Amino acid sequence: MYDWYRNLPLKPKGSKVFLYNSEEKKRQDVHEAVVNIDIGKRDLQQCADAVIRLRAEYLYSLGKYEKIHFNFTNGQNISYSKWREGYRVQLKDNKAHWVASNRDQSDYSSFRKYLDLVFAYAGTYSLSKELLPININKISIGDVFIQGGFPGHAVLVMDVAENKEGEKCILLAQSYMPAQSIHIVKNLNDPELSPWYTVKSLIEIQKLYTPEWTFSLNSLMRFKP
Repeated sequence: MYDWYRNLPLKPKGSKVFLYNSEEKKRQDVHEAVVNIDIGKRDLQQCADAVIRLRAEYLYSLGKYEKIHFNFTNGQNISYSKWREGYRVQLKDNKAHWVASNRDQSDYSSFRKYLDLVFAYAGTYSLSKELLPININKISIGDVFIQGGFPGHAVLVMDVAENKEGEKCILLAQSYMPAQSIHIVKNLNDPELSPWYTVKSLIEIQKLYTPEWTFSLNSLMRFKP
């Protein structure tokens, strides 16, 4: 997993963050780099959705389709394996119902349609309910700082570096509202270290200050094994 996240392709240095509708994000001072992955053409792939997207893409790349599943805001778990078998989701009375279809759901374009469905009905609230709290000292690639709510926010731990003394630095990525390019966020509180954040500094102030959100350290969470 570590190598997969670390080797995600980036757009050329200096690339701007764009919204789903091809407009430029108003703030172009919050990102260090832009991940070279599509946004989609609808206002769907926001903060929690970016976390979901990258985890799903990682599992898809390994063929671990049975591990790709996420909850809707109403708590229903929607699995890609079921989708891949040819079933479609119909919503009625705030519940999702699987309906058999004759469509081939096994190619990548269908996988993206599955993700768009999840993006439409999941968010920080539902994602935070799926994750397990983790101590900041055990932070690892793929962990998530998340505040579930309406709105909430989430940033993904993209990399962790550790020196001989055991001191750690982390690299973070996010999308935001409206849906926009997934991007590596700057550390505006420490421009010399940016875009890295030291775990030591987070522990000292018991906060994570990102350019567009502030998290408490107990908001650090991890996907279940």
